[in-house]
Amino acid sequence: MSTATATTAQAPAPAPVKSAPADEGRIGLRANLRHIGALVRRNALQIKQDPESMFDALLMPVIFTLLFVYVFGGAISGKGNQQEYVNYVIPGLMAMMGLNIAMAVGTGVNDDFKKGVMDRFRSMPIARSSVLIAKIVVEVGRMMVATTVLLAMGFLLGLQIHTSVLGLATAIALSMAFGASLMWIFILLGLTMKTAQAVQGVAMLVLMPLQFGSSIFAPPTTMPGWLQSFTDYNPLSNLADAARNLINGGPVAHSVWMTLGWAALITAVTAPLAVAKFRKKT
Repeated sequence: MSTATATTAQAPAPAPVKSAPADEGRIGLRANLRHIGALVRRNALQIKQDPESMFDALLMPVIFTLLFVYVFGGAISGKGNQQEYVNYVIPGLMAMMGLNIAMAVGTGVNDDFKKGVMDRFRSMPIARSSVLIAKIVVEVGRMMVATTVLLAMGFLLGLQIHTSVLGLATAIALSMAFGASLMWIFILLGLTMKTAQAVQGVAMLVLMPLQFGSSIFAPPTTMPGWLQSFTDYNPLSNLADAARNLINGGPVAHSVWMTLGWAALITAVTAPLAVAKFRKKT
């Protein structure tokens, strides 16, 4: 008797499905906030292990305050008007602090890519924007430290609040918001330039005209007509005027709304570009 042997062809095992890289659209708000919190803690611990990274936030306000009040103050405001100039320049320097701290973010991001830190973050199932937002949160904290040191120096030199504590707090909050928007520009520069030195060089080309072509150090009425026109549209002038009027008294609506408008516009344009560049950077 012949036995019929049935042979069953075994189908090949299906290939394992590769999980798609983490996309912000698939990560809930709660998870995203949790990732940002963890990255903020990581960046804060990094500062704790390297306290020298806080030197710029602690020493820069002291140096700038002493330099402009005692070296340039007499020439700009006239001899004997140092007290008046302190109340003029300290609110302006609040705008300058944000700009200088923001520049350090770009060089830091560029350096992190060189060390491979960002590549490890991009391999994790987290939203790409959370890495950059956490960086900004920590730098805003450093900016707050720098602003506190600046105000402490100002009070030692005779700074007076002619409005209220609320006005001072509003000026600080406005400076933080505008400084955070500037960080997106420098993050984009850090992701675009090949070296940290290139980031610093391009940043200085942007910083110098914005800082000195503004109302931070001197009233625009003392400047030539063509420079006054530039100063009127300079966002740093709007921020300096807003902080100055919030502390010393004066009309604030126009300068505050212009500062908030600039901050929203800069963030809306540069933040998506920075996140997209972060995803694609090799």
